[in-house]
Amino acid sequence: MVSGNLFHCRRNSWPAEEYVGRTALQLLDFDGGSPPEQAWRRRLNSHANLLKEFSVTFMEAMRMMSLGLRLWSYVREEASHGRKAPIDPFTKEKCKPSASQGVPLGGMGSGSISRGFRGEFKNWHIIPGLCETSPIFVSRDGGNKKYSSVLSPGHHEGLKKCNDSGISSWDWNLSGQHSTYHALFPRAWTVYDGEPDPDLKISCRQISPFIPHDYKDSSLPTSVFVYTLVNTGKDRAKVSLLMTWANSIGGFSHHSGGHFNEPFITAKDNPPVTFAIAACETQNVNVTVLPVFGLSGEGHDSAKQMWDKMKQNGHFDRENFEAGTSMPSSSGETLCAAVSASTWVEPHGRCTVVFGLSWSSPKIKFQKGCTYNRRYTEFYGTSERSAVNLVHDALTKYRIWEEEIEKWQNPILKNEKLPEWYKFTLFNELYFLVAGGTVWTDGQPPVIDEKPSPGSNQQKSSKRGTRDTKQESVKDNHVKLTAEQVTNGGDLATGEVQSVSKYAAVHGPQMAKATNGIGSQEPIPYLLSKSGPENVGKFLYLEGVEYIMWCTYDVHFYASFALLDLFPKIELSIQRDFANAVLYEDRRRMKFLADGTSGIRKVKGAVPHDLGTHDPWHEMNAYNIHDTSKWKDLNPKFVYRDFAATGDMSFGRDVWPAVCAAMDYMNQFDRDGDGLIENDGFPDQTYDAWTVHGISAYCGGLWLAALQAAATMAHRLGDRPFAEKYKLKFIQAKAVYEAKLWNGSYFNYDSGTSSNSRSIQADQLAGQWYAASSGLPPIFDENKIRSALQKIFEFNVMKVKGGRLGAVNGMTPNGKVDETCMQSREIWTGVTYGVAANMLLHGMEHQGFTTAEGIFIAGWSEEGYGYWFQTPEGWTIDGHYRSLIYMRPLAIWAMQWARSPPKAILDAPKVNLMDRIHLSPQMIRAMNEINVRKIAPDNRCFPSSAFRCEC
Repeated sequence: MVSGNLFHCRRNSWPAEEYVGRTALQLLDFDGGSPPEQAWRRRLNSHANLLKEFSVTFMEAMRMMSLGLRLWSYVREEASHGRKAPIDPFTKEKCKPSASQGVPLGGMGSGSISRGFRGEFKNWHIIPGLCETSPIFVSRDGGNKKYSSVLSPGHHEGLKKCNDSGISSWDWNLSGQHSTYHALFPRAWTVYDGEPDPDLKISCRQISPFIPHDYKDSSLPTSVFVYTLVNTGKDRAKVSLLMTWANSIGGFSHHSGGHFNEPFITAKDNPPVTFAIAACETQNVNVTVLPVFGLSGEGHDSAKQMWDKMKQNGHFDRENFEAGTSMPSSSGETLCAAVSASTWVEPHGRCTVVFGLSWSSPKIKFQKGCTYNRRYTEFYGTSERSAVNLVHDALTKYRIWEEEIEKWQNPILKNEKLPEWYKFTLFNELYFLVAGGTVWTDGQPPVIDEKPSPGSNQQKSSKRGTRDTKQESVKDNHVKLTAEQVTNGGDLATGEVQSVSKYAAVHGPQMAKATNGIGSQEPIPYLLSKSGPENVGKFLYLEGVEYIMWCTYDVHFYASFALLDLFPKIELSIQRDFANAVLYEDRRRMKFLADGTSGIRKVKGAVPHDLGTHDPWHEMNAYNIHDTSKWKDLNPKFVYRDFAATGDMSFGRDVWPAVCAAMDYMNQFDRDGDGLIENDGFPDQTYDAWTVHGISAYCGGLWLAALQAAATMAHRLGDRPFAEKYKLKFIQAKAVYEAKLWNGSYFNYDSGTSSNSRSIQADQLAGQWYAASSGLPPIFDENKIRSALQKIFEFNVMKVKGGRLGAVNGMTPNGKVDETCMQSREIWTGVTYGVAANMLLHGMEHQGFTTAEGIFIAGWSEEGYGYWFQTPEGWTIDGHYRSLIYMRPLAIWAMQWARSPPKAILDAPKVNLMDRIHLSPQMIRAMNEINVRKIAPDNRCFPSSAFRCEC
């Protein structure tokens, strides 16, 4: 199915005709019902195999034993406080991951619900930082008098069968042999080509509001399902479609009991969640509702009774719109609701039926106490009716959304010079901006609990949240809705909260103690920076659903191309948050698990590793494996590309003090004064299990790019002394870097004497990649750049299963995979995309697309390992994954950036700005220092430190 060299293959290798009959495609080509020519496709009867997780070797386990013991102890300690550790390799999910994912539902930052390609609702990510994977069932009756079936193949395995009165009593007549799924994020099509009814063609089109540069609708938690029905028979057919919903936020919360119909009330453990399901009633479509049914039927209709009524009548009673309050559900029972849409379809006729789903969780509460309003509340408020209004607007606006989506995607999809796999994978990798635990607030200050968080959190965590439901029906503009409200959240009683009235440093009592009981008790100020001239809110996204840290900066470095291209105001908002954090110091002490030492949480002048986990923006650096204030790749990755790409001088001026501090902070790592930083013999960069000694290709190259970027930025902002200082450093450092690392064909891994110092690192030119992406001149001669990239292509890519896996991180000069550590032998998906982008920037088009195609073949193709819509951080050469649903693969957008740079980059001055920076004699003789905190290596003090020494 998938060739190894699609770049040179212009034919459509994933034609829709191989999945759906040509006649069906023509019949469904009505109101958008036919799937697009370019899409990721799968048959519904495809086997969803279980995914295989990586394992460490015996020697790796021995080397990491001490770390593992400390990490295990830390995970237990966090659990005792009712919190989940940011990294927890010991607790396994009850629902094992499988190759079954599809396009997720909703916009960005308002809680997400993923949907499998066979129709089931899967990963729920509504509570920040928590991802529950047990699916909740949805069914639609696609039959008439002759046929009735759930539109999903086989019996659902995610829920226990509640005897014959539960969903196992429904008709599961779909084999999936003639039904197919077609994904092109943010839309997906499911086509039922003559099954379960041979005379009926059905297309279900799923639409979510993900619209580049639209900072309103892209935040909305809603999706629309458009059914296109075609009757190919000779008789008039009555078709009834049914959408059901279980009162739950994922996992087994639907069994907790206490679900009932009454007005909205305040919840006790987490902010409330409201769901609404709806259908459009037209002249030809009749909508009815069943406000409540259960799986067992105690006190109300059972699932079996509901199904039997639908089979017999094709609709529910109209009187249900006037139904009053139901009885509360008992513990262990699931409360459900249903909406039915019925229509008559004439012989050879067509009809469209539209359903909508929305969920409203207006407040985001983090586990250490801070509560924020989500972005969409700026437009819909925080009341319980938000879900109803959201689903109503979705049903009336989805056509506009589709027009905007097609306007954005068509130039790429219709570009015949691009490989087919690249076109749809480019869009489908964006799933992470919805399903990656994203949080998008309104940008306003938080509501802060007055009670000390650790104690109250521990108490709350021991209670089971109660859930209350409200069923209501609304008639408005031919839209009928039934809304089901679930509340399961925090203690928000009057008098227990206070609002921060302005952006300022606010000392909260809950910040007065270190969370791990080590060291300082002093209070820490909250960091509340403005998001820029225009308030587009605050945005967070996880490193991965298994690595629960917000906006991990060393990974964001790769992933941010997607945000900068599609939502640049969000990207600048994130950068402002980090700029604010650079100038901030958090003196609470924390323990570092790799070596058991301790240090302060956040050092002034250092770019933080992440914005935190349980109290983002205020308690940063949730990552505690290593002391990231000693990392060498975080500060050099800071800011310039975004300044250059947007041309936003206001942004540049705002972040300039942080840029100066971040650059000068790094001078302490230049141990010998040659202008080039050195690594310290531990994994002090994004490859946090891969030790580096001395000068390294990765960190050293990033430092060269940062020196050039800082000098250029200073020149543009009028800071001549800084520009001169860092141009001189760049000239010095470049000569040292090439002398120490260039071996004639590529740059050595590092300048040390270890067995892997001459390894070929796939990411060795990361600095050059970013320099080119930022419109800066090449760091090295073009022939050296192309030589190193060709070496990477021949060794790291093509010597690993013929290029069908991506680029392995490390390869020895003799053509063997570098087995130094688990990361050196892994293929990292995002790094591979970054390497491919670098190749495109330097005219190596064939090598670039072939390199990236390996990720598609291994992760997305039918012959691969099944990682679609859950792309992991990486996999081993036998396909075993590490960290599913990971941020870094968004770097595929760096490839598109390389192909189509923004106007500000294209229109940059053709004369090298570095050549305009003239060095004064005084600058050559002396270099000034900035007062930022220094890290004392080998217990030696830095007398110029602005802070007291703690040696």
